[in-house]
Amino acid sequence: MAINRRLSTDLDFEEVLEQQQRIRVFQNNQLIDASSLVVRFDDSLIVTQSGVSDIAYHNRKECEFFVLRKR
Repeated sequence: MAINRRLSTDLDFEEVLEQQQRIRVFQNNQLIDASSLVVRFDDSLIVTQSGVSDIAYHNRKECEFFVLRKR
């Protein structure tokens, strides 16, 4: 069974970035990004990449970020 862990702090995003874990992004209770890698982040923006030319910019305050971990 898998566990969803919410990402909220800079340490959370650093860990995901270093370990190259895929994340899910929700906005207004809708899944907008299903399986992406965090490329870059700062106080207001999270940049994700799901493919070679598929880069997305997510507002950190408007979105929720989760990493799916296996038990």
